[in-house]
Amino acid sequence: MDQFVLRRDGLVPKGVAATCSGDRCGGTAAVWKVKLEGRPDLTVHDTRWENGERDLVLYQPAVVPEMPAPLANLHNRRRAGVQETDAGSGELRIMGWVAVPGDRPTVKKTFTTAGFAEVCGLDALRELTSRPGVELDTAFVLADPVRVDLDEPQDTVTVQHALFFPEEDERSPVVFFLLSRVVPTLRHIGWLPKPVLRMPVRS
Repeated sequence: MDQFVLRRDGLVPKGVAATCSGDRCGGTAAVWKVKLEGRPDLTVHDTRWENGERDLVLYQPAVVPEMPAPLANLHNRRRAGVQETDAGSGELRIMGWVAVPGDRPTVKKTFTTAGFAEVCGLDALRELTSRPGVELDTAFVLADPVRVDLDEPQDTVTVQHALFFPEEDERSPVVFFLLSRVVPTLRHIGWLPKPVLRMPVRS
């Protein structure tokens, strides 16, 4: 991704805390550093909890560097859970819910595919889904299927999107988390440029 540099930075233990389901347990977090030119580093924790749950969050360090309120208030909020699609399938899913920028960020769950690509960045999503076994699709099987195609993003039906990826792929969910939960706020505060939605040219 040319918007930011992402690198793995080891593992850290997590003390007892509430998981997305409300259980309280400890865990271990894979630490990812996000580098933006001329800005303070950001940190993402990808935590595997002892009860089997997993989630990603923009981690709040003991001392938060000076930054605009919409980004500061995104720390330790709007976690994204990671689930196995089917037991033993080896395929995982992370929901494409977008953190809407604001002093108290809210979540928007449904978009047309064109709208989702506009928010997250069409080129970035295409690059991400070019990785082996990585696919953007509707989060659930629908009675009336909706085609999710980043070459021709539909702009008619709003659905919940999700990224599906192999369980051995540790990078893809972190990138998707950043694109949907963090990058919109970075654009809102001017730390990243607005995305350009390049729609296909029809003959």
